[in-house]
Amino acid sequence: MTAFPAETETGSAAGKGREATLVALLRLVSPIFRAHWLRLAIGFFALMTVDFLQLIIPRFVKSAVDGLAVGTATSARLLELSLAVMAVALVVATLRFVWRYLIIGFSRILEKKLRDRIFDHVLRMDQPFFEQWTIGDLMAHASNDLATIQMACGMGLVAAVDALVMSSAALGFMLAISVKLTLVALLPMPVLIVCTRILSGRLHHRFNLVQEQFALLTEFARATLVSVRLIKAYTLERFQEARFRALGEAYVRSNLKVAAIQGLLFPIATLVGNIGMLLLLYYGGGLVIDGKITIGSFVAFVSYLSMLIWPMMAVGWVANLAQRGITSLRRVHRLLMEQPVVGIGPTRPLPQTARSVYACRGLTFTYPAGIRPALAGLDLEIGPGLVGMTGRTGSGKSTLCKLLLRMYPVADGMLFFRGLDVNRLDQAELRDCIAYVGQEPVVFADTVAANIGFGRVDATMAEIEAAARAAAIDADIQGFAGGYQAIIGERGVKLSGGQRQRLALARALLCDRPLLIIDDALSAIDVETEQQVLRGLLSRLGGKSVLLISHRVNVLRHADRIVILDQGRIVDQGQHETLLANPFYRTMAEKQQHHA
Repeated sequence: MTAFPAETETGSAAGKGREATLVALLRLVSPIFRAHWLRLAIGFFALMTVDFLQLIIPRFVKSAVDGLAVGTATSARLLELSLAVMAVALVVATLRFVWRYLIIGFSRILEKKLRDRIFDHVLRMDQPFFEQWTIGDLMAHASNDLATIQMACGMGLVAAVDALVMSSAALGFMLAISVKLTLVALLPMPVLIVCTRILSGRLHHRFNLVQEQFALLTEFARATLVSVRLIKAYTLERFQEARFRALGEAYVRSNLKVAAIQGLLFPIATLVGNIGMLLLLYYGGGLVIDGKITIGSFVAFVSYLSMLIWPMMAVGWVANLAQRGITSLRRVHRLLMEQPVVGIGPTRPLPQTARSVYACRGLTFTYPAGIRPALAGLDLEIGPGLVGMTGRTGSGKSTLCKLLLRMYPVADGMLFFRGLDVNRLDQAELRDCIAYVGQEPVVFADTVAANIGFGRVDATMAEIEAAARAAAIDADIQGFAGGYQAIIGERGVKLSGGQRQRLALARALLCDRPLLIIDDALSAIDVETEQQVLRGLLSRLGGKSVLLISHRVNVLRHADRIVILDQGRIVDQGQHETLLANPFYRTMAEKQQHHA
């Protein structure tokens, strides 16, 4: 069931090579931090101001308690202290909004910029990349991984700074009250440090497994939904449900392992803080009884230790967010370090005129996972006019189309466009000269007009309709409810196979590019419509070059030259009448004439 991958390893390229260093990971996000340094500076200033204002409140409480204890407190003094606490609380509330808006807002900006970069990067990649990375894995990078990075660079960063400032300031105030009492309250701290270090190391591996499981689950769901009609036709609903359920259970198990570590970090931090509070009550209470510190100092010390418990708990939370963020950032870094293998050398301007558009000189190509060459020593010129091509299944026809479209790399001196080696040309400029209609036409869940105009965003409605007439689909479109504004459904589910092919052909004709490649894209069209399509195609030829791959003799006979491929080599070529002497071509013609 290769159509629905579930147990395959995701992102095989991602597992190769050494993991990036922390410095390399930081270089990935540091430009975004630098671009928004003022926003972050104001945000963290507001955060630290909030922390210091919170530390002042216990001083007010200490003053009030000491005044009450010795009998010097007055109503006016207590009102003054209460108003001071209220004023501080209002400023704290305002500044909390400020730092949340600025810092958490920055984390969303960072998430967007990374997502944009991933999207742009993936669009630049070539076919070998998509053979190594599944759609599910790419979706996991652009969703789960980015959400984790956003959390680490948002609340994680806030919690880290907040805990550092709060703990440092609280410790300072605690030491000012009593050094011995501070040391006693902090006795359990080494336990938290050791536990955090051990558990954080395990968290990295387990969270990486969670992300891989999510990628598998996403890819399986995508493949299933895309192939839902096939699944129903073979009554495989229960089979797919069982496989999806198994993937979901594996994902849950991986998440539970992560949750087990998270579930240990928080209780350990809380336990350490409460043990410190217990020691404080026992030892500090004795100091108050002995008169070594005032009751107000003791109450203030308890308040500061309470403030210190949050940083203790934050250590585990921050460690968790940091490990998850680093793991996801490392996965994103591996993705962004992938580079296209097509057209990476120096480029030169595209020539405007030449005798032939494309020329193959001893073109030999083997797929990355292939054993024998898919093309072997191919010599071919595709100049102005219509070149037909046929051959047995697996003879290399579609492979040639992929190479002409620069989907795979070729060696120097094998493929030339307008007289120049394609490896010396800008790939975007070269592709701008080619229109392509594949065996499986790509149709979007949009209007008919938007699908035809996809290759030319500036096309007028009149041009779209003219292209549709040339592709013999205008009459079909007029029969749709809404005509050219009809929504044709996900992957063209509302269209027949022949309608999808003609719509894709209309899109290619609208682009009006020097070279048109049609890779067996008329196979689902009846004979009468096929002839209409050919007449429309020939009427728009006008000095352009067309490579038409087909197994239909009625289509091929209109070509200026027909090329027959077998096992990656040209075994014969000529016009229709000449090739009738070729056993393969003659047999194909006789069978089709008999069935007609």
